Amino acid sequence: MIKKPITTEKAIRLIETENIIVFEVSLKDSKETIKKEVEKTFNVKVNGINTLTRENKKIAFVKLDRKHPAIDIATKLGMI
Repeated sequence: MIKKPITTEKAIRLIETENIIVFEVSLKDSKETIKKEVEKTFNVKVNGINTLTRENKKIAFVKLDRKHPAIDIATKLGMI
């Protein structure tokens, strides 16, 4: 389950340069679950996911396909 987008300076830079959008997700979620949820929710194609668990939080770095710019999703979510 996606809890919220991360809006740090580094996360914004990843959106602009790498086409990666960063979310805080549930600790129980697997990469495959996160991928399916992002694809279904935002109607995009996900190329890959990296996760980081720290301080009882799980952060997902979601790399999107080139056809679907991450900046469009960030704009919809009010991040930019």
